[in-house]
Amino acid sequence: MTITAFGARVASVWEGLRPNTRKLIVGALQARQTETKNKKSLNNNSYDARSDWELSRLLAALDERSKEAKDLTEEQTKELRQVAETCEGVLQERTHSAEVFTQLVDRAMRSNDYKRIDSLGSILVERFPAGEICELIRQENQVARALAHEALALLPTGALVPLLSDPFDAEIVRDAIERQAFDFNIEEAREVLAMIEHEELHQE
Repeated sequence: MTITAFGARVASVWEGLRPNTRKLIVGALQARQTETKNKKSLNNNSYDARSDWELSRLLAALDERSKEAKDLTEEQTKELRQVAETCEGVLQERTHSAEVFTQLVDRAMRSNDYKRIDSLGSILVERFPAGEICELIRQENQVARALAHEALALLPTGALVPLLSDPFDAEIVRDAIERQAFDFNIEEAREVLAMIEHEELHQE
């Protein structure tokens, strides 16, 4: 694989990756090419918020290049697609970012990949903190927002309570707790709602 063959912008973004991030994506590519399900290549490299940002930029550059790929050979186009899909896979495996999640949802929507959209919804409950899910609910992407609303209502009520004091998240969280209480019949949610209403009554 020669990154420079994908054009100046992709090459520039690639050169701007930290060595660990570059090593991570190369390892994931090698695992993909050998059809191994061993994720050791991901686990042996540090992954942080900057890795998220770097891979998000790389994926955006690859997707933009794919729209203007008429000058690429069939083999180069195939490699471009493989790198993009691998980058997407690493992000889906690791991201905790609302912005990156929305990017992945956008990408799945463009390809009408509803199975991937469902799997993206699953990682919200498994991995994302409540505050970041609330941030997703404030995004413009309606599919991402719908997935976030579902995920927030599935979190333990105790994980939502601390956000009731946050001026940005309180209303969103209260809606989720109300749904838990009335739609899911969760006793803890009903107790929390009773406490909220009691406090509001005394503040009037």
